[in-house]
Amino acid sequence: MRRALQVWWVQVLLVSVGARLLSAVVFVAVARTQAENGWTPASPSYLDYTGTMWDATWYRHIAEQGYPHTLPIGFDGRVQQNSWAFFPLFPSLVRAAMVVTGGTWVVLGPLIALALGLLAMVVVHAVMTDALARADVDERARRWGPLLTVALLSTSASAPVLQVAYTESAALLGIATVLWAVQRRRYALASLAVVAVGLTRAVALPLAAVVVVHGVSRLREARRSDRPHEEVFPARSRVSVGGLAVLAVAAGFAWPTITGWVTGVPDAYELTQGAWRGRHEVVPLLPWLDVARWLFGGWGILVLAVLAALAVIGLASPWLRLLGAELHAWVVAYVLYLVGVLEPGTSLVRFAILAFPAWGALAVRVLHARRPWTWTWVLVVLGLVGQVAWVGLLWRLVPPSGWPP
Repeated sequence: MRRALQVWWVQVLLVSVGARLLSAVVFVAVARTQAENGWTPASPSYLDYTGTMWDATWYRHIAEQGYPHTLPIGFDGRVQQNSWAFFPLFPSLVRAAMVVTGGTWVVLGPLIALALGLLAMVVVHAVMTDALARADVDERARRWGPLLTVALLSTSASAPVLQVAYTESAALLGIATVLWAVQRRRYALASLAVVAVGLTRAVALPLAAVVVVHGVSRLREARRSDRPHEEVFPARSRVSVGGLAVLAVAAGFAWPTITGWVTGVPDAYELTQGAWRGRHEVVPLLPWLDVARWLFGGWGILVLAVLAALAVIGLASPWLRLLGAELHAWVVAYVLYLVGVLEPGTSLVRFAILAFPAWGALAVRVLHARRPWTWTWVLVVLGLVGQVAWVGLLWRLVPPSGWPP
């Protein structure tokens, strides 16, 4: 038993499973206070609560009935909310499991999301292990940094999303796999993972930036090396990196293209996304100004400027940069992508979990502090308190309306 506990992936799974059990307790406790709503009865079971609330019902509809062939149009002539806003890989996996096992969405949706989330933590640990093996950190950070990253990430405020029938688990697994494969220069595996990400969430485009940064890093390495360029960065590898970057861009546009082709409306995906927006259309940056003015009135621009400055400081953190060019590039590109395409709201809390290297940077910073384990417990407790707030204030719906998680 003692030898088994020393195996790294066993440690990862123990931490991750423990964190998910704590989140399950939070879900069960909050579910007792849940009023009847359009998705669940009053005081639903754990599986009902994690398998049908909010967007989980959209994914359930896709798994059970597929996508519509035409876009629903409201009385105002605008496209209404519909299933084309949600990507197909996760509901397809659950659908396949339903066919094979005869199980229901309510059971298999949360369970498959949980399994994908646990596997994602294993890959996150591997990514951090490789990053810290090359980083200028002390031995304690190199030894404990990957596991502490898993602990902080899996107990963070929005970590409960990793066990509900959403796509965050699958997306986290896909992104971590791409980053690990690029670190290891396994471009064929990275290509498969990029395609999977492109069919899971609208986050494949920032991965193209990661691949470009990786290629530039390899070119610089070749120029600095005393060995011939062909040995350090062979032509075959240059072609693979270039192809991977192109594939990431293609994966980013794949689902919008498929949506337009099936419905016969070229901009069907954009119109569908607009159904969720305050402006009823997808426009860059302006929604941030709208929301800032709505929340803070005349102070909105100043608050937004302060938040932007804090974001720049965080993205420029030396603790994040020491994780390597690829991980730093992912966090920067992902944040800039969110700023460019999203209308800000409460869902940003769960979107943040995909920027997992930020938790890695925090873990390294903690391990270089004077009392690292004290700070570790403080952050874990704060994360768990955040989970209670996330489930209690966002996941729990107080009819007739609420803030989406």
